[in-house]
Amino acid sequence: MTVPRKTFLRQIGWGTLGVALAGDRLAAAMTSEAKLPVFEPSRSDQFWRAVRGQYELAADLTYLNTGGLGPSPRVVGEAFASTTRSLQGRLDTGHALFDEARRVVADFFGAAPDEVCFTRNTTEGNSIVAAGLDLRAGDEVILESHAHPGGSLPWLNQAKRRGIAVKVFEPDPSSPTGNLERIRALIRSRTRAVQVSHVTAPTGILMPVREIAALAREQSIWFHVDGAQSSGMVPFSLREIGCDSFATSGHKWLGGPRETGVLFIRRERNDEVSPAHVGAYSSCDFDFDGRLTYADGARRHEYGTRNAASVVALAAAIRFQQEVGRTRVADCGASLAQRVQAGLAPIRGVEILTPASPQMRAAMTTFAVPGVEAARLFGYLMEHHALRCRPVTETGLQAVRVSTHVFNTPAECDRLIAAVRDFVRAT
Repeated sequence: MTVPRKTFLRQIGWGTLGVALAGDRLAAAMTSEAKLPVFEPSRSDQFWRAVRGQYELAADLTYLNTGGLGPSPRVVGEAFASTTRSLQGRLDTGHALFDEARRVVADFFGAAPDEVCFTRNTTEGNSIVAAGLDLRAGDEVILESHAHPGGSLPWLNQAKRRGIAVKVFEPDPSSPTGNLERIRALIRSRTRAVQVSHVTAPTGILMPVREIAALAREQSIWFHVDGAQSSGMVPFSLREIGCDSFATSGHKWLGGPRETGVLFIRRERNDEVSPAHVGAYSSCDFDFDGRLTYADGARRHEYGTRNAASVVALAAAIRFQQEVGRTRVADCGASLAQRVQAGLAPIRGVEILTPASPQMRAAMTTFAVPGVEAARLFGYLMEHHALRCRPVTETGLQAVRVSTHVFNTPAECDRLIAAVRDFVRAT
């Protein structure tokens, strides 16, 4: 039995493309803007008040954990709700909306539309790559020891299933070159892949991904980047980085809905990642005699009915970042982080674990009070000052991580510094 391409597309719902795009609410959701005032350096306070006005955060909470879960600006929630209502009213899957969202996402990340697919989170993207590469027993993969479980477990699973070897290096917080050399020292003839976090989750180290990509190309090694903490925090282009694949989440710094993610696979290496899961939309040319041709590009890793409203809302989140200005987003988060570091540094009894060099950090600051458990410090800041940070216990650390983003203010940073000072005095 043969299922022709066009017939298959009509059967699974793409024949409703014209209907899906016709609704006024859908069109508005795809193009809506926050309508921020023009940024003028002399009136920057007005601009940032308008940006912060897009976030509906609880008045009794100072939120400093975008690295864990980022709030969405109002325009994102409106896009999600509007799309959901329109699709429900039309009983449409909304798959036709994916192409426009894909163009928005690809442009933001400096990729081609056929190089990106939508996932649920960074973990799923990491898993697709780890499971899809042709790895065999004895092959080696290099990771940094600060990898999030969503970055390390996909590879450890392949160690368990296929017998690959996972080798780790401790990130160097003092030198980008140091991190490059630590990777180089682990490369052997059986090294098949390297993965690093673009920004490490525990202490916010900004890794030299371009240089690592060049090293990997030189050694004919696959280079994958876990971008959970960099997307929406720092501006970059995947084409300029030169990695082979990149996975990220929409629900952190991008301000997209929960359970959204993006996976990039370089076009010329796309066929080297075999789909671990397939279904409708993964192929448009197959029969029951053994023929199965995957869909073009990275979209072959998307299968089955998806929540189109989430994808539309993720595109809205990216448009919001572009409306604010990617460089302004990065500068805002970094300047607030610098304020936190500068305020904490003089406090006797506080140890800052995040690199001091702007070249190696961005908008996260991790600090510890030696001898004090992370849960105790985190609990004090939350219970006594309503400062929602994140405890850091990975790799044996006992610390607290602070994420600063566009909705945060200098006054909130000062409140955090004062609260930590009070804690240390009372300890």
